[in-house]
Amino acid sequence: MINLKSFEVWFITGSQHLYGEETLRLVAEHSQHIADGLNADAKIPVTIVYKPVVKTPEEIYDTLLAANSAQNCIGIITWMHTFSPAKMWIRGLSILQKPMLHLHTQYNRDIPWSSIDMDFMNLNQSAHGDREFGFMVSRLRKNRKVVVGHWQDPGVISQIETWTRAAAGWQDWQGAKFARFGDNMRYVAVTDGDKVEAEMKFGYSVNTYGIGDLVKLISEVSEADIDALLIEYEETYTMDASLKKGGDKHSSVYEAAKIELGLRKFLLDGNFKGFTDTFEDLHGMVQLPGIAAQRLMADGYGFAGEGDWKTAALVRACKVMGAGLPGGNAFMEDYTYHFDPNNALVLGSHMLEVDASLINGKASLEVHPLGIGGKADPARLVFNVAGGEALNASIVDMGNRFRLIVNEVEAIEPIEDLPNLPVARVLWKPYPDMKTGCAAWIYAGGAHHTAYSQNLTAEHLQDFADIAGLEFIRIGKDTKLDQLRNELRWNEVAYK
Repeated sequence: MINLKSFEVWFITGSQHLYGEETLRLVAEHSQHIADGLNADAKIPVTIVYKPVVKTPEEIYDTLLAANSAQNCIGIITWMHTFSPAKMWIRGLSILQKPMLHLHTQYNRDIPWSSIDMDFMNLNQSAHGDREFGFMVSRLRKNRKVVVGHWQDPGVISQIETWTRAAAGWQDWQGAKFARFGDNMRYVAVTDGDKVEAEMKFGYSVNTYGIGDLVKLISEVSEADIDALLIEYEETYTMDASLKKGGDKHSSVYEAAKIELGLRKFLLDGNFKGFTDTFEDLHGMVQLPGIAAQRLMADGYGFAGEGDWKTAALVRACKVMGAGLPGGNAFMEDYTYHFDPNNALVLGSHMLEVDASLINGKASLEVHPLGIGGKADPARLVFNVAGGEALNASIVDMGNRFRLIVNEVEAIEPIEDLPNLPVARVLWKPYPDMKTGCAAWIYAGGAHHTAYSQNLTAEHLQDFADIAGLEFIRIGKDTKLDQLRNELRWNEVAYK
């Protein structure tokens, strides 16, 4: 499982020597209290680490340089308790490589009306100290998130929590490896892209590995390990007697278990965080990896089909950002529509590999023919996905930049039984409505493959896009098609 507590966010407070030692003592005391309070809040998933107050250009530079090189530091929170002249920050901010959140707060919530004096005013100057700092960050064109309000306000805590999750997703991409078995699905455009540019911009690498290397590992799986996994299947999922030992379809489940064990070993041995394959290039495999991909995704790996490495990486990032929250993050595909004018719906699914983390209740392990791929009947988990607020996210390569598109949706419980559809599936209503949501997605160039999330919000993805330097397009309840088309036009100018 993904544990975000191993990640650190450094809490850095700015001041200067102008105010005397007593004031600086109180600045440090207040800063320590705020950092400890944030760290103790159960909503914050990472570790907040207090750093000594920085008062000179040298202290600022040294602290930010240390943040850059600290392996577990995924970002910094800055706050100007007093006035910290921003020319002191130029050199440090210029070399900062970690994400930054600017917390515009103050230690006290209320003005002490009857006792306020100039000593209090000199100590509690963030109202203009943060503006001085904010100017320099803007002047340097540094991306950051600005959060305004008292540090104990639940809304402020929520915004900080969201940003720390985005920073964790970004950190997880740095140095990440994604395996690609085979090439992109033939002639498909949107799932392809510039892997060199992606590694330069996002920090993760995508490389192709021969399917023969995977097949070799699958052939070497031990009978004892296969037997143990088959027992786990029977204990975890609903299974027809024909799939159990002695049944006429048991061999299909047996082969599926071998594939999962071999694929899992390949990913573990290579320290990969995700993978993609294509049914057009799985020579030597008995069947397509259905339940294997589903279960590996549920364990935290990123995945997407048909060589779609961008979505595989995005699914992994969403899993990291959503770690510890109720609900799952999954590979998904817009498959077919229900155009009832009174209840228009999208049916999302894939031929085999919808993520098992989305299971609502107990899944059924089933074996059915598959019309593509030319392989034996594959095993897969069949289930309905729960209703509720959700989103679909897609990263596309626009040639001169990458674009992250998010459509907020409302998933609903199935309105009818689907007895002849042997795949995992979910129904949703795109916001703001079916016609606008789908048209907006197409105007934005969104892919048919997505990362589907039950526990992230557009704010998580917005923060992630800001950190990653991604163009961000949100399609939600307030989207107007003419405004969105204008936004796309303006972005074309901005990115030229």
